[in-house]
Amino acid sequence: MATLVVNGADRSFDGDENMPLLWYLRDELGLTGTKFGCGVAQCGACTVHLDGTAVRACVTPMAAALGTAVTTIEGLSPDGNHPVQVAWRDLNVSQCGYCQPGQIMQAASLLKDNPNPSDEDIDSMMSGNICRCGTYPRIRAAIKQASNGGRR
Repeated sequence: MATLVVNGADRSFDGDENMPLLWYLRDELGLTGTKFGCGVAQCGACTVHLDGTAVRACVTPMAAALGTAVTTIEGLSPDGNHPVQVAWRDLNVSQCGYCQPGQIMQAASLLKDNPNPSDEDIDSMMSGNICRCGTYPRIRAAIKQASNGGRR
């Protein structure tokens, strides 16, 4: 039986190591905040952190996740007060909301690696996360706000 850490808790896995991480998170652990969008890593709805790096859970096999630390939207901040989450609420970023967990996880990864991104940095790093509602200007504004310690 193999192990991994999900949102700070030790978990075991003894299934098919080719199974996508997304199905383990959603179906086995009940962590439904991570969404299925396209299934081919093109939309970003399934973005989670694997050892602190943003990955697409729909194409990440369990074999790649075993022995690592996985963080989902539920584990980003148990009280929902990660600076990105706060900025998302302050600026009413969500419209339909379906893509937002993936957007938030990608934005948190961006800010971890680049705490003061330019608009070009944001556009480049967020380009793989699709928002069908087109809230891109609010997404960029929220990332800017979060990068400034939550100040508008």
